[in-house]
Amino acid sequence: MNRAFSRKKDKTWMHTPEALSKHYIPYNAKFLGSTEVEQPKGTEVVRDAVRKLKFARHIKKSEGQKIPKVELQISIYGVKILEPKTKEVQHNCQLHRISFCADDKTDKRIFTFICKDSESNKHLCYVFDSEKCAEEITLTIGQAFDLAYRKFLESGGKDVETRKQIAGLQKRIQDLETENMELKNKVQDLENQLRITQISTSPAGSVTPKSPSTDIFDMIPFSALSHESSIPTRNGTQPPPVPSRSTEIKRDLFGAEPFDPFNCGAGDFPPDIQSKLDEMQRQRWRGSKWD
Repeated sequence: MNRAFSRKKDKTWMHTPEALSKHYIPYNAKFLGSTEVEQPKGTEVVRDAVRKLKFARHIKKSEGQKIPKVELQISIYGVKILEPKTKEVQHNCQLHRISFCADDKTDKRIFTFICKDSESNKHLCYVFDSEKCAEEITLTIGQAFDLAYRKFLESGGKDVETRKQIAGLQKRIQDLETENMELKNKVQDLENQLRITQISTSPAGSVTPKSPSTDIFDMIPFSALSHESSIPTRNGTQPPPVPSRSTEIKRDLFGAEPFDPFNCGAGDFPPDIQSKLDEMQRQRWRGSKWD
């Protein structure tokens, strides 16, 4: 039965209009998956899709895989499929793209709906397993359709276009958030690889040479063991060279060499003066001898 387009005026719905228009109705179910279908609606179309996904689920179950649980949020804007714990949106099926909704009469736990994908424009059939709420969920989706159709008539179609734009922006935001998360993970991986590369290429036991300490004037302190060609200071200047001792004989104010009696030779004085000096030395020698 196509419950999505059943709009009887005297039909009694399960929820208040405010709950679906201003908020959403949450349900928990098991998600068997989605598969592409050739037609946008039809009982036989969804029946084949259910049979196909059930078979695939039995194979995965035999391999030890469990059927994933999801949370459904139903409103006049569509059906959101979320991860129950993290609340991450896995699928956002806009209401105007849902063309068929039905519960399986042969299996009371199964319900499905067909939605046109916004990117590929293909019709996908979503299949769920709910032990107690399969029919109730189908009726809730039908009520959301009814309220959305009434709002469409009241607004003259403007409200639908607004919802389409909002839905498109929400899809774009979701894509950007996913892309941002992927880029963050790539940057983190690159940083880890760079850190590992730096550790592996650095030589073991290498010691970084320390620059000599300087005083408050940014000068290297004097050391008697330091070589003449010392390391330049931090300001880039080389200390002035130490002046070497000059071996040149100093002279007095009149240009004469200073008198040094210990270095005087016999030929340093004129003959008359030299003879007197010799006589004085002999007399001094004689006097010291008699003493």
